[in-house]
Amino acid sequence: MASERDIKPALVNWDGIHGLPDFAAIEDGDFRPAFAPAMALHLAEIEAIADNPQLADFANTIDAMELAGSDLRRLQALFWHRSGTDSTPVIQELERDIGPELAKHQSAIFMNERLFARIDALHDNRNDGGLTSEQIRVLEQHHKRFVKQGAKLAAADKQKLAGVDQRLAALAAEFGQNVLADEKDWILVLDADEDLAGLPASLVAAMAEAAAQRGHDGKHAVTLSRSIIEPFLMSSSRPDLRQTAFDAWAARGQNGGDSDNTDIVAETLKLRDEKAELLGYDSYAALKLDGTMAKQPKAVEDLLGKVWPAAKASAADHGARLAEIAAEEGHNEPLQASDWRYYTARLREREFDLDEAIVKPYLQLENMIQAAFDVAGRLFGLSFAELSDVAGPHPDARVFEVRDRAGDIRAVFVGDYFARASKRSGAWMSMLQKQHRLDGGQHAIVFNVMNFAKPAQGSPALLSLDDARTLFHEFGHALHGMLSDVTYPSISGTSVARDFVELPSQLYEHWLTVPEILHKHALHVDTGEAMPQALLDKVLAARTFNAGFDAIEYTSSAIVDMRFHQGSNADRASADPIGFEADVLAELGMPDAIIMRHRTPHFLHVFYGDGYAAGYYSYMWSEVLDADAFKAFEEASDPFDPELAKRLHQHIYSSGDSVDPEAAYTAFRGQMPTADAMLRKRGLAA
Repeated sequence: MASERDIKPALVNWDGIHGLPDFAAIEDGDFRPAFAPAMALHLAEIEAIADNPQLADFANTIDAMELAGSDLRRLQALFWHRSGTDSTPVIQELERDIGPELAKHQSAIFMNERLFARIDALHDNRNDGGLTSEQIRVLEQHHKRFVKQGAKLAAADKQKLAGVDQRLAALAAEFGQNVLADEKDWILVLDADEDLAGLPASLVAAMAEAAAQRGHDGKHAVTLSRSIIEPFLMSSSRPDLRQTAFDAWAARGQNGGDSDNTDIVAETLKLRDEKAELLGYDSYAALKLDGTMAKQPKAVEDLLGKVWPAAKASAADHGARLAEIAAEEGHNEPLQASDWRYYTARLREREFDLDEAIVKPYLQLENMIQAAFDVAGRLFGLSFAELSDVAGPHPDARVFEVRDRAGDIRAVFVGDYFARASKRSGAWMSMLQKQHRLDGGQHAIVFNVMNFAKPAQGSPALLSLDDARTLFHEFGHALHGMLSDVTYPSISGTSVARDFVELPSQLYEHWLTVPEILHKHALHVDTGEAMPQALLDKVLAARTFNAGFDAIEYTSSAIVDMRFHQGSNADRASADPIGFEADVLAELGMPDAIIMRHRTPHFLHVFYGDGYAAGYYSYMWSEVLDADAFKAFEEASDPFDPELAKRLHQHIYSSGDSVDPEAAYTAFRGQMPTADAMLRKRGLAA
């Protein structure tokens, strides 16, 4: 039988500088034997809380629950980070096995009748005095979480729900691994000079490095890393190669064989509908939106429905101009999805005299990291110092200590910026450790993970403007974790409603294009000179260029996600999810030359776990807030207005889920916004 001795100390005893783990001491094989004893220790702590002979009070029930399971929490944080950033066959095998086991473990806690009875009693009397507003919020959130995980179900239904959750966990792991496999396995090797026609030098260098990493020295490779394929589609003057690369990108997860996700999506949708029905909801969307700012699916549909017609009109106008350019070049056939980015780049050059290849030399990765740090210093008084002698979880990962105005340690930040075959695609923020003040408290340990193209040894990494926005976006999430200032772990940092969590990240993007930030940090890689005012003016003028395309890509994905999870569609969606996707897009009148940003077979947000299931809309919901929030700084004529920054810190970045998100936003801005500012920001309204 597994025992506590099977837990390697380095996994749970984090005694490095600022409480970091010794990453170098942790091997892939250490994880499997540690999970069973860590779960057993956690369950023993839960049983002790449930069986406490004393009457339930906040300290002996809620405080105790908040602190229970520390070994398992640390083990999971390390494991899921490694599975996303440096996956191996050993890690993937364990991911498939441990997902259902962890789901079973959680079910045992949520369905513990004695434990729930204590929480229920406290919840019934929560307003009788003695509890702070934060404690009441924590108690209400715990109670809702237990009810939504089946605490009030009859015994047979509890067992059925537990089985559903375990199966969903297994399907999610398989879905994610299939996408990673397709992205890892596909490569387009180019070995002729004419294959590189139109490509800028920085992309050619990145493709040479990608080829070398995959054993094709002296050649160039297109991979499915966004930081390579998007600029390739934008700049390659070879329509045949663009089509080949685009088709592979669009078909991830739908290539037949062992990595095809079609059946996984079908079963996932069926089980989610079954879960919603067991818990008494009309649909899985209704279940997921209970407790969010949107509250009901209709509110989401109203927002997406307001954007869609404006997006289609904008995209149609843009597409017509692209077709004109293609015709001038002798291509009179209908515009293909593989052509859109290429001709958009040509149109941008015409309308704004703006070429991505001219902008990239000013956007060095190192300088953009410092720009993100600079903004955090000006707004929130944070300072960042790299700990170059501290090993991160991968040789590419960099570790920074974060201090506040008083010089005290506020957090630890880890940046892992470059793509590699073992890393999941995309960009994200994760946390090894949440901030809280219980039992002595702890600061946050926060990760940002990117997939930028790695340059050749000794060369600086250059970013596109979209890459730089991604860096600022994820750093906004990181600040949400680092600036958290709450008592309880369960409401710390980004542990907020899904349609509020994107506000701090999307809002932070605005500071990238604040002129004084670009003047200071957008320095040419060769000359060191600041971006000229004329070029900066062009960059700012083109911010809403191609807005219809961006909105169509995103909104179609959000609509398909919501339609998948509506009860009335459940049978049809689960019977043929790919056909259902096509039917929804046909009903919407999806433009032929644009596809969803995330097609169903590789829609990791929705099917690699359920974090954004029936929740992909949340980026746009938060965008309504972020457009209005930055407008406050514009109205003050100061992007670093001290009073606004103080309120932003207090009500948005540091409060976690200690207050209702609508109340938090209103405390910052005075009222809730309409969608108008967001539509103007996107260039979809005057």
